[in-house]
Amino acid sequence: MEQNKMGTKAVFPLLMSMAFPPMLSMLVQSLYNIVDSVYVAQISQDAITAVSLAFPIQNFLLAVAVGTGVGMNSYISRKLGMRDIKEANNAVTHGILLAVISSIVFAIASFFVITPFFNLFTDDPVIFQMGKQYIEVIMLISFGQMVHIAIEKVFQATGKMSLPMIMQAVGCIVNIILDPIFIFTFGLGVRGAAIATVIGQLTSMSIAIYMLFAKKNEVKFDLKSFHLDFNCIKQIYAVGVPTILMNSLGSVLVMGLNSLLVTFSNMAVSLFGIYYKLQTFVFMPVSGLTQGALPIFGYNYGAQNHQRLKDTLKYALMVALLIMAVGTLLFEAAPGLLLKMFNADDEMLRIGIPALRIIALSYLPAALGMIFPTLFQGMGKGLYSFIIFMTRQLVITLPAAYLLAPVLGLTGIWIAFPIAECAAALIAFILYLKIHKTDKVFIEQTLMAEAGELI
Repeated sequence: MEQNKMGTKAVFPLLMSMAFPPMLSMLVQSLYNIVDSVYVAQISQDAITAVSLAFPIQNFLLAVAVGTGVGMNSYISRKLGMRDIKEANNAVTHGILLAVISSIVFAIASFFVITPFFNLFTDDPVIFQMGKQYIEVIMLISFGQMVHIAIEKVFQATGKMSLPMIMQAVGCIVNIILDPIFIFTFGLGVRGAAIATVIGQLTSMSIAIYMLFAKKNEVKFDLKSFHLDFNCIKQIYAVGVPTILMNSLGSVLVMGLNSLLVTFSNMAVSLFGIYYKLQTFVFMPVSGLTQGALPIFGYNYGAQNHQRLKDTLKYALMVALLIMAVGTLLFEAAPGLLLKMFNADDEMLRIGIPALRIIALSYLPAALGMIFPTLFQGMGKGLYSFIIFMTRQLVITLPAAYLLAPVLGLTGIWIAFPIAECAAALIAFILYLKIHKTDKVFIEQTLMAEAGELI
């Protein structure tokens, strides 16, 4: 069967064959994020500030979609490792239905949360109106994103990494093409950017549905045999909820930092919003790498293959560190050029160049803070991943920023990032050592190796 390659193929070629498509897909997504913000920046600084303030809500939607999908991925790949196809199919059906339900909840919530949310951060009527126009479209029509990401994770769990790349890339390209048309030609401004975004997501969803139902796959969506299975939902969310919370921490972090940055200036908020788009060019390829590694971790943990778990971890760390090293060099060497893509004026360059250089120091330790949690997710240990991401995104970053800002100004906020990533990397390594000593798969393999040496 096709999924056997995760248990038999040489680890490094396997990892690269499974990671390259999502890495490329994430690079395209990153390009979209940057191009989209470049177009929005052409409208006005108020527009980029409004979209930056809307980011936490948009990121939370993505967190729910990805978290549910990662829970599906982990559970499906483990069941495939155990050769339990029936339960893998059950996870597919439940996961996609959960994605649809999530989109309905967000559509309803849009009528109640948008106005009070923006009232927390701005009293500027122009920024308020622009932000509301943007995020209400995103929330009302989130089902494209929810469903397409759920199906994407199904394909990834079975080792089919090229299909998600195609779905994601086509949606992003459609988005990039439609952005200037809706923003400028139709004169819809930031609302036009949001409309282009959801059309791109719906395009990806349409391709995903076709690929799932019209093509032969290892697992399938089987509504005819569906019966509500709370254990399946529990298994999906055992990894999914910590992942949702982990990714949601980005929203909490941005909201907390925006509250601090706005006390300095709206320019500081805009700069942080631009940085968050730029850093995706570094972090999204590593995110793609984790997508390729996750089903390998899950499959081989389910198959109790200790050595392949360790080999996958080793190669994933090597590739992640290489990507982060390149990103660090880019942000250290050319921060001004990066900011000028967004029509940065002298004031933004003055505060932005040192900001990018300081934050880039966090990239290398962040590689450990992303790869180790992926191993933990593949093993079904979502809580460990949550601990690491809490450290990266919230426990240290926000308190450090609030403590250092009164003393060092904006510089203190930027310094909080490398402090948090170094701490998270250390905790991740400690948790890995704990698992290595206590998890049954690692212990049994170690005992078997020792027994073999005695024989």
